[in-house]
Amino acid sequence: MSVWGLYRSALAGQWRGGLVLLACSVLESAPAFLSGRLVELAVDEGFAAARPGTGLRWLAVFALVAVLGALGSRLVWHQLGKVVEPLRDALVTAVVRGVLHDPAPPRNQPDASGVARITQHVEVVRDATAGLLVQARGMIVTTVAALAGLFTVAGSLALIVAIPVVVAVGVFACLLPSLARRQRALALADERTAEVAGASLSGMRDVVACGAEPLAALELYDAIDTQAKAAVRVARSGAARSVVIAIGGFVPLLVALLVAPGMVKDGVLTAGAALGALVYLATTMQPALRGLAATASTVVLRLIVALRRLAETAEAEPEADGTAEPDGSAIYVRDLTFSWGAAAEPVVRGLDLHLRPGERLAVVGPSGIGKSTLAGLLTGMLEPQAGRVLLGGAPVREIPAALRHRMVALIPQEAYVFAGSVRDNVGLFAQTAMDGELRAAVAAVGAEPLVTRLGGLDGEIGHGTLSAGEAQLIALARVYASDADVVVLDEATSHLDPPAEARAERAFAERGGVLVVIAHRLTSALRADRVLVMDGKETALGTHLELMDRSTRYAQLMHAWSPRLPQPSAQFFQRAPE
Repeated sequence: MSVWGLYRSALAGQWRGGLVLLACSVLESAPAFLSGRLVELAVDEGFAAARPGTGLRWLAVFALVAVLGALGSRLVWHQLGKVVEPLRDALVTAVVRGVLHDPAPPRNQPDASGVARITQHVEVVRDATAGLLVQARGMIVTTVAALAGLFTVAGSLALIVAIPVVVAVGVFACLLPSLARRQRALALADERTAEVAGASLSGMRDVVACGAEPLAALELYDAIDTQAKAAVRVARSGAARSVVIAIGGFVPLLVALLVAPGMVKDGVLTAGAALGALVYLATTMQPALRGLAATASTVVLRLIVALRRLAETAEAEPEADGTAEPDGSAIYVRDLTFSWGAAAEPVVRGLDLHLRPGERLAVVGPSGIGKSTLAGLLTGMLEPQAGRVLLGGAPVREIPAALRHRMVALIPQEAYVFAGSVRDNVGLFAQTAMDGELRAAVAAVGAEPLVTRLGGLDGEIGHGTLSAGEAQLIALARVYASDADVVVLDEATSHLDPPAEARAERAFAERGGVLVVIAHRLTSALRADRVLVMDGKETALGTHLELMDRSTRYAQLMHAWSPRLPQPSAQFFQRAPE
């Protein structure tokens, strides 16, 4: 579904709130429709006829109508959240899915432009929709009601003053395309500034280490300068719009002041009708026209531009789900090749691998060499340029998504926990598990002291409650409790101390299934059945002892870590039971 379709369906789903807003609009339009008429009656039947009491009564009715209109406006605000907030939630979901399905996501850094779309564009749509439902709707209701009232009170005068209004609206409509283009340029400049600033700040350590501060600052200055120029162009267009609307709102009032006395003198209008017409123009029509134009040139344009930008980056139409049925959970990798870009060197090249259920594989190599990329390929999150990844004999990306998600679990380095109970977090992938099973999972990965401190399974986890290591323990227990046959730990124990890391890895090894550990510490390699060494050009696969003999890269890594490594014992080389 496109963002436009999502926007329309989200609003259509709130039709009850829309009916309430319509009823409130009728009540809100009463002052605009009756103001001039009540002033006419107060003058012609009251003050001009030497009956001030009658005039005051009509003005009292005017005051009562104004109170009713204010009540209608107040009810609009009560209904606003019920319509707007579900729309915001739907758009945030679309943006997040678009980021997750981005074919070329930022590597090793946050997606700052995606964050900008959520914090800026989605909020623009939310605020603009609220503005349309409150301001634009109210102004349209007011303008229509004022025009209807003006024609009922002074139809001949209304025809004369309508001409400059139509001309101003026509000129304003001609300015809208340029306003839209400039607003879009500003939106893209905002995203670019956020992207450059996010990349520089997240990589500040590397920038300083390489002495690239001037280059980073220059790139940021250029982005900010482009953003400032785009904002100035939008402001200039807005100023031109304001001049046109000011003229369109002032000229009808001036024409009425010039023409009305003669029409009263000729008997075409009564004094009350002329005064009522001026009330419509000065207190209702002119402010409403200015407000409507301002809303159309700011709120509406920002809404259109933001929605178009969201549509460009939102999730594409979902692909057809796979139909392949795996037979078991063994992983077969054949001639696997992957690179980040057509001209880039492959980070995985011609890899062959066979992992049987019950086998533990450790993946080691320098930082940034492609270990996390391999994890994405094994789990079906990435599609290789060449070669195949088979899970149970079936291409992993052709297995139905729901089945693949049950069979394969990936725990990244930055573990995710959400606000809620410990039970909700640990049982996320095991909805039917009993409390005893969840407690067993917690104990297996060494998270029992943490859960006890939190208050057991009923304990609450809030924002900032857990440290990075504690969050990793909860994520490990969550996957341990699941039915996943293939578990990939992508530095998922990096914030744990070595004994806690060893316990968690041993628990998953004893759990059964295929275990792939993207090693944060080389002790993981000592505990594995086999080790895959990645160095950017070629890979080496074998046991720890085999690789120490025939892999220079592995031997170098081990010697670099040897002062920190414990002396391996026999249990490190024992296979987990099948």
